[in-house]
Amino acid sequence: MRTYRELFREREFTALFLFSAAQTAAQTVAGLALGVLVFRRTDSPLLAVLAMFGPAFAQLLGAATVLSAADRLPPRAALTGLGVLLALGTAVQAVPGLPPGALFPVLLALGVAGAAGGGVRYGLLHELLSRDGYLLGRSALGLASGPVQIGGFAIGGALVAALTPSGALLTAAALHLLSAGAARAGLRRRPPRAAGRPSVTATWRANAQLWSSAPRRCVYLALWVPNGLVVGVEALYVPYRPDAAGLLFAVGALGMLVGDVLVGRLLPAHRRERLAVPLCVLLAVPYLGFALAPGLPVAAALVAVATVGYGAGLLLQERLVALTPPELSGQALGLHGSGMLAMQGVGAAVAGAFAELTSAATAMAGTAAASLAVTALLAPGLRRGTVPSVAPRAVDPASVPSRARRTDAREPTQAD
Repeated sequence: MRTYRELFREREFTALFLFSAAQTAAQTVAGLALGVLVFRRTDSPLLAVLAMFGPAFAQLLGAATVLSAADRLPPRAALTGLGVLLALGTAVQAVPGLPPGALFPVLLALGVAGAAGGGVRYGLLHELLSRDGYLLGRSALGLASGPVQIGGFAIGGALVAALTPSGALLTAAALHLLSAGAARAGLRRRPPRAAGRPSVTATWRANAQLWSSAPRRCVYLALWVPNGLVVGVEALYVPYRPDAAGLLFAVGALGMLVGDVLVGRLLPAHRRERLAVPLCVLLAVPYLGFALAPGLPVAAALVAVATVGYGAGLLLQERLVALTPPELSGQALGLHGSGMLAMQGVGAAVAGAFAELTSAATAMAGTAAASLAVTALLAPGLRRGTVPSVAPRAVDPASVPSRARRTDAREPTQAD
């Protein structure tokens, strides 16, 4: 499978794509509406930011408690149920007069559920597609995410102005219900990839197994830390150029699009193997030029070149899948997603603190240098050996018993 057209001929992939797009749109609209709602009621920028991005941090709690559900629940039922749960939670947040103190427990619960949902979604993608098809499928989901987020922010802003934040939240709840309908109507019934009930103990046991492998640890760190620090650099676009931050974000989205197409569609398999480290380097090096506080044209060019490097994430996710037993693929990918979101928040905090002590330009260059240093430390482990063509067996099969895969599920082949 080498073209997007072939990819969308797969009925279940199309349903998963629609589910992901509706979820992204709903979360974007709801996040903006909640930020405005909380700021109006509290006049607190910190609480407004936590309302918008709190679910991302809550995914860390989900990764430590409920992530085993990613492989132990039937995918269609899990994704349908997740859509309904998110719709109900978002509708609760729209209740007029609900105090801000009651909003945050709901946000926490939805963020925890989202951690398991991400694992279910990407584990199913791995199950649906071949190894090459998985990379293309992940690229297609990434290509849709940027435009959907841009549209979600635009529509969310219009809805907040026209309907009030509560009306925008109800619209987001309707989008979550649409995602549930796409999953229910478009996905076939499939058994869980692993037997046993989801539990905190099972989550910790599988996380420990995933972390016990040195190659997997190296891949996880490469997925989380360089990327997270560069997101911290991007968080400083506003203080660097308040009048043109939107342009820098848009140029960055274009660079990410180019990177996704390059890696997911254009690069042949035999050339992808050695490009993860160079793309991680590309992600950071252009930002070193911000030490000179360049003008807008040069700054935009640097951002456009740097963000092509986000394509490294697809290559590293593909490697993670190849290093992971099939019965743990959902939890492995869910752990990656939760860790990545958390590290992006940490990267933004680090860069912001750096900027408080120096300047936005200096902090952008310094944070990029830190990303480059981490890549240099991880490079030997990423270059050592090759990715196995078949995922290794679980270290302790008894602790994570697996069911027979469906005969139509293809063998291995992840990834924001």
